Amino acid sequence: MPAILIIDDNTSVATALDVLFSLHDIDTLQATSPEQGLALLREHPVDLVIQDMNFTEDTTSGEEGEALFARIREAHPDLPVILLTAWTHLGTAVELVKAGAADYLPKPWDDRKLLTTVNNLLELSEARSELDRRRQREQRQRSALEQRYDLCGAVFADPASERVIALACQVARSTLPVLITGPNGAGKEKIAQIIQANSAAAKGPFVAVNCGALPAELIEAELFGAEAGAYTGANKAREGKFEAADGGTLFLDEIGNLPLGGQMKLLRVLETGRFERLGSNRERQVKVRVVSATNADLGAMIREGSFREDLYYRLNTVELTLPPLAERPGDIVPLAEHFLAADKPLSAAARTALQRHPWPGNVRELRNVIQRAELLAIGNRIEVADLNLPRAPAAPRGAVATIDPDRQRIEGALANNHGIIAQAAAELGLSRQALYRRMDRFGIPRE
Repeated sequence: MPAILIIDDNTSVATALDVLFSLHDIDTLQATSPEQGLALLREHPVDLVIQDMNFTEDTTSGEEGEALFARIREAHPDLPVILLTAWTHLGTAVELVKAGAADYLPKPWDDRKLLTTVNNLLELSEARSELDRRRQREQRQRSALEQRYDLCGAVFADPASERVIALACQVARSTLPVLITGPNGAGKEKIAQIIQANSAAAKGPFVAVNCGALPAELIEAELFGAEAGAYTGANKAREGKFEAADGGTLFLDEIGNLPLGGQMKLLRVLETGRFERLGSNRERQVKVRVVSATNADLGAMIREGSFREDLYYRLNTVELTLPPLAERPGDIVPLAEHFLAADKPLSAAARTALQRHPWPGNVRELRNVIQRAELLAIGNRIEVADLNLPRAPAAPRGAVATIDPDRQRIEGALANNHGIIAQAAAELGLSRQALYRRMDRFGIPRE
């Protein structure tokens, strides 16, 4: 249950606020002087402070409130503070808001506006606290791997991702080819980078080639190089990617797009380390670790004759399968928060919406959604509307509903109130705790 510290020398003000907040399941602590308020702050964790601007009857400048705010800010820089001010202190309150106060409200206050402001600030504070807790959990989860390996900045929290990354680190020290399978945009190149960073060739080059982005007639020249005149437009000799990656790692993405001629040459390089440039008979030799990746069904391609079976078995000496983002739900919010460049947290409702989205475009789609939302959001946090996620398709006509109507009411109220529990509970005619119990029963995330 959230707690608010009220600092006001007028006990009737503190009592009125205590009654108001208790009706909405918010605890309060009360202090009648700045010194008492600061002492309570040292002794008790609170989520928000509401402070008066004046504590001396013969002074109306608001200097006492300004000094109190400065001391709170110094000791608790992230703690939100709402200022209660008389009209004579309005100018000072405005300046304090510019200096970092969360908001100011005139006396007498409007209960509805005060509750809305408090609930929004409490949710924002909880979002930041949850972000800190999640980062701490993620850090603990990563620490064992990070103490032994270079993870190349990979962001993960889901056990499925951890298993793949741990296996990638384990096989990195060998020189065997590795095949990484998984859908487009899932992060296969990051796994390849981790393999390179923890290999004996870590100081060598890492060269990436997207075989699916090159015309079939140019793939061999791109990989193995070409002499001048080897093909139309080849006005001078060019170095291939195998030569560029000598002493390091060559990452062949979309390996299923490699034509059969290129597959045969690749098989020879894997077996001997030798190849010729296009248009040349001179044999060249390199020492390259090949890591390849595909989202294609290579087994089906082998059966239809478009992929060599002997190359397949040579490439997948070790095979790592990276699941789609939808099967790594624990990664979704940490990745989203990683993509946020500014200090603009996700609201609770936005985090829930992200976790419910199927992410057909995987991590790449998530990054694009977050970057667009951050650009377009006008508030101090990312809301569901800012994400612009497509709505789930409607059920076919005549389909039998399988969702509990009570759950639908709860989810509707949460969506209507942007995930703010107190407001959703009021709409449903429930207490906050009763709403929490029903959310737990239906498996609705509290986030």
